[in-house]
Amino acid sequence: MKMSPLSALPLLLVFASAEAGAPTITPIASIQGTAARSSMVGQQVLVKGVVVASFGKGLGGVFVEDLTPDKSGLASNGIFVAVAADAIAPRKGDVVQVTGTVAELGDGGNSLTALIDTKIQSPVSSNRAVSAHVLTAAPADWERYEGMLVKIATPLTVSGNEGLAQYGEISTSFGPRLFMPTEVAAPGSAAQKVAADNDRRGLLLDDGRSSENPKDLWFLPNGLDAAHPLRAGSVLRDVEGVVDQRRGQYRLQLSEKLSAITPAPRPKAPNVAGTLRIASLNVLNMFNGDGGHGGFPTSRGAETFEQYQRQVKKQVAVVQALAPDVAALMEVENDGYGPESALAQFVAALNAGGAIKDYRFVDAGKGPGTNPIRVALIYRSSRVTPQGKPAVLEGGPFTDHSRVPLAQAFVPVAGSRKAFVIVANHLKSKGCGKGADAAKGADADLHDGQSCWNATRVDSAQRIDAWLKTDPTQAHTDRQLLVGDFNAYAMEDPLTRLRAAGWQDAFVVAKVPQPYSFVYDGLAGRLDHALLSTAMAKQLRGAVEWHNNADESDFFDYHQDRDNDPYRASDHDPILLGFDWAN
Repeated sequence: MKMSPLSALPLLLVFASAEAGAPTITPIASIQGTAARSSMVGQQVLVKGVVVASFGKGLGGVFVEDLTPDKSGLASNGIFVAVAADAIAPRKGDVVQVTGTVAELGDGGNSLTALIDTKIQSPVSSNRAVSAHVLTAAPADWERYEGMLVKIATPLTVSGNEGLAQYGEISTSFGPRLFMPTEVAAPGSAAQKVAADNDRRGLLLDDGRSSENPKDLWFLPNGLDAAHPLRAGSVLRDVEGVVDQRRGQYRLQLSEKLSAITPAPRPKAPNVAGTLRIASLNVLNMFNGDGGHGGFPTSRGAETFEQYQRQVKKQVAVVQALAPDVAALMEVENDGYGPESALAQFVAALNAGGAIKDYRFVDAGKGPGTNPIRVALIYRSSRVTPQGKPAVLEGGPFTDHSRVPLAQAFVPVAGSRKAFVIVANHLKSKGCGKGADAAKGADADLHDGQSCWNATRVDSAQRIDAWLKTDPTQAHTDRQLLVGDFNAYAMEDPLTRLRAAGWQDAFVVAKVPQPYSFVYDGLAGRLDHALLSTAMAKQLRGAVEWHNNADESDFFDYHQDRDNDPYRASDHDPILLGFDWAN
């Protein structure tokens, strides 16, 4: 929940003449100093300066800068001045004198230097011209500019928009977008170097408000809609605001609208070469209630039947556009295979909702597994034929943590009649859990960039590899592929172990530069993978991700978006692979 740290502070705004015997004016730079926290905390001071941004209703105060900048250039010239909620805050351009107590708002070193319990005199003057300090690169130390109005005179890339609709926040970066450290570097010191560079280049833009779910996103010139989705990858120029520090990080409280936006366009469905198309997609907790129109809200998915209908329509649009011959699905409700099951109803909707009308699902008889969500496989009956029965891997980490993998052999109807085996996977997530469910021992967060349950994911991956060596589907083929949500980035242990065992990354084989399927906390990476046996890799003709989901704000998901389009159908991007099956 986005809460202002100022909400519980007793504040007072008084418009009055200066009192006789008032203390000497203290330069704001002297209060700020050059350390992370002011050395004058608890002292009462008098400052004089110009209001450079007024957020009385949004943040409960204004930002004031010294009239004469600090000559050393080492200390900030700005400070946050708390204002009572029922008072009229000074306006931008007002020159004011303020008495107040120096405070650090926030925890530890991540605090905002401020004046609280303030008395603000009537403006000494008004309409003073206010100019922003120009930054042409990411500063080495944002503390130097805390409380100051700055203008970013270099492009910022939108690296994430997870907080856009709920908090009015945009994750940005100086230079190219930011990647998850363990996507591009080995866990440990190498990943920590990437994380440090991400911290240096990253900047969170905020809307100058502490409330959640704002009615308007005033800083977006065209609002937020399907024509103006502000996708990750968009570029912002001439961004202006005040450097603030709250809720654990520096941020720029926007003081002006974003006037120069180069939007990243919504991509159309991709295509791949080859005669056999295989997809993998996360359907974002597709739960259908009781199979009728009731049973909502569900434990993980839609809150209403109407939301569920929109969810299904979005996923139908995705699958119909990708047109896979076989697709692995993650996060399907684990409620059997009858006509009222989520899987059966999705396949029925899929066949009724587009040009392709011959999808079927693999019936594993039960489960797989007992987890509330499961993996599933669907296929086009005119393109491939299941060979033999499906196989599942149960026990060990698949009992309570990773979802039970599902394997099925298929034979293409046209071309070579050689079979292939596909395994749908969904390994344990990175969430550390609480109480009895908390990650412990080797599964605890070792602070190497892999978060919690890494040992469980490694165990899961090794068991899957060993299982495939036993030919569980009895297909007697060396053409195999593992797809799904591995909940591990490309350089993390589960993936490196599988590659060491001979599995080949389809996106490396296809020479795709810097792929990603997921954005978390403004960092892009791959939790979703396609790993091929040597024989399967020889048949690969293309590998693509459709970035219809990860770069989109959740404002466009099924909870409220009524367009029934394929954008933000999930929080993961789908994968599409193309294979040549002529021989």
